[in-house]
Amino acid sequence: MAELLQLLLSVSEKAADVARVCRQEAPLFELLVQEKTGADKNKKFVQDFKTLADVLIQEMIRHDVCAQFPELTGFIHGEESNKFENGHGESVTVTVCAQEDDTTTLLAKVLDGDQTAASLLSKAIHQNLQLRDELAESLQLSLCPADLAIWIDPIDGTSQYIEGKEAEEQDEGFCPSGLPCALVLIGVYLRATGQPVMGVINQPFNHKDSKGKGWKGQHVWGVSYEDVNVCSLTERRLPCQQKSGHVSVLLSSSERPAVKDALEPLSNGALMYASGAGYKILCVIQGLVDVYVLSEGSTFKWDSCAPHAVLRALGGGVLDLSECLRAHTNGSVTRGAELTYHKPHNGGQGVEKWANQGGIIAYLDSRVIDKVVAALAGKI
Repeated sequence: MAELLQLLLSVSEKAADVARVCRQEAPLFELLVQEKTGADKNKKFVQDFKTLADVLIQEMIRHDVCAQFPELTGFIHGEESNKFENGHGESVTVTVCAQEDDTTTLLAKVLDGDQTAASLLSKAIHQNLQLRDELAESLQLSLCPADLAIWIDPIDGTSQYIEGKEAEEQDEGFCPSGLPCALVLIGVYLRATGQPVMGVINQPFNHKDSKGKGWKGQHVWGVSYEDVNVCSLTERRLPCQQKSGHVSVLLSSSERPAVKDALEPLSNGALMYASGAGYKILCVIQGLVDVYVLSEGSTFKWDSCAPHAVLRALGGGVLDLSECLRAHTNGSVTRGAELTYHKPHNGGQGVEKWANQGGIIAYLDSRVIDKVVAALAGKI
C-alpha cells in the first residue's frame, strides 16, 4: 500500500503541473474551456465548465495507476467524460497513449492543430515525476488493490480555476476564493463497503514562489483502515472552538438563508464562506474551521472521498446531514451517518446518481456534530 500511496502522490503532482501549464497562457486556456450540458451539468451553477485540463488529469491518473496496478482497471472513476469537442465540431475521445508523440497527435486534434500547445501538454503528462514522501514510503498496511476503487476529481473548484483570481490569503492561510481553492483530489475506498481508506489532496496554487513568477503547490494525504490512522499533517492546530468557545462554521455563499440564520449563533455571528467543496473540507482538515456544513445535495462522491479519508485519519469524518437530522428527531446516535462511496442512488440521472444528496457535515472534532445538528433541527 505504500507503493500505491506513493504513486498517487506522484500522479497528483503531475496533475498539479498539468493544471499550472494550462493556466500559463490566456489564449491557450481559452481554447481549453468547454461548457457542460445535459446530464453532465451540475444543476448548482448557471454555467458549469469542463476543461481539457480536467479530462487530461483524469485520464493521466487512470493510465498511470492502471499501468502499475492492473487490478484497479475498471475501478477508477472520475467526474469527467473523456469526450471533448474541438473547434471544428469533431468529438474526440481523450486518452493518454503509450508514447508521448501519439498523445501529442491526439491532443493536436482536440486543439484544432495547435502542435505547440499539444506538445507542451503531452510533455507534462508523460514526464517521469516522482514526489518523495518518507512517511508514505514507510507505511505498513494489509490492503489488497483488488479490494479497492478510486474516485478522482481532476480539478475541484473548476470555476475558481477558470476565473484565475490570485486571491490573497486571509488570517492563517484561509482563502475564501481564487486559485488556491482549486484542488486535485484522489480518494480510495473499499469496493465492498464504500468506506474511504486513503486520500490525496494536491493544491497546485498554494503560493507564489519567492520571486513571484510562478505558483508552487502543497499536498496533504491520509490513510485510515482498521487500527491504522496516518496523516501527513504532523502538526495539529488547536480546534477553533477550544480557543474561542464558539464553533467556527464554514458554508457555501449560496447556502439557504434558513441555514445561515440557524448556525449564526453558534459562530457568534461570524459565519465563514469559501469556494470549492474540496477546499472547504481541506479547511476543516487544516483546523482553520471547526465544521463545514452544506444542506443541499450539490456535492458529489469525487468531491468528498479524498478529504473524507484524510479527516478519518485525523479522527474526524464526513456525515450525511439529512441522516443526522433524522437520527436527532428519533433520539438516535448520529455517528452512523458517514458517507460511503460504492453505490449510486437509485433513479439518479447523469452525475446526480453520485451526489451526496442529503447534504454533508465535515468535522474534525466530533463534539461539534451535536451542536450543529441541534441548531438545524426543525429549521430546514
